[in-house]
Amino acid sequence: MARIGTLVVGRHVFDMTDGWEGVPPAGEQLVVVSHRPRPAGWHPDAPFHFVDGVARALDKARELTGEDRDIGVAAGDVGGQAFALGLVDEVAMDVVPVVFGSGKRYFGSVGTRHLLDDPHVVIRGDRVLHLRYRVRKQP
Repeated sequence: MARIGTLVVGRHVFDMTDGWEGVPPAGEQLVVVSHRPRPAGWHPDAPFHFVDGVARALDKARELTGEDRDIGVAAGDVGGQAFALGLVDEVAMDVVPVVFGSGKRYFGSVGTRHLLDDPHVVIRGDRVLHLRYRVRKQP
């Protein structure tokens, strides 16, 4: 399993986390999908790149990431848009025993059906189940 070189997230996640104070939560680079630029004065040396659109963000992530590492894409609207563009090869989920009464869809509004193979990685942790699924490519 390759490690993440670049992570792609949406502006909502970036804002909610205050940009992880300029330190990517995974990988060495972070690409933020946003129609707004990097906040003025915000961690000028942070390895964060602000790009308009999911396809452009993934192009930037490919440019930043070496071939021996993966590109991670956060769930939510950005993940759903990457699914819709056919750019997701694998889904990693961490399941914890918490049930919420409301919230956002895991992949936002995905307009079409996407099939996942049976999990090829299943790791049971302390109150967490780590799962990885390959995405079936449809003709």
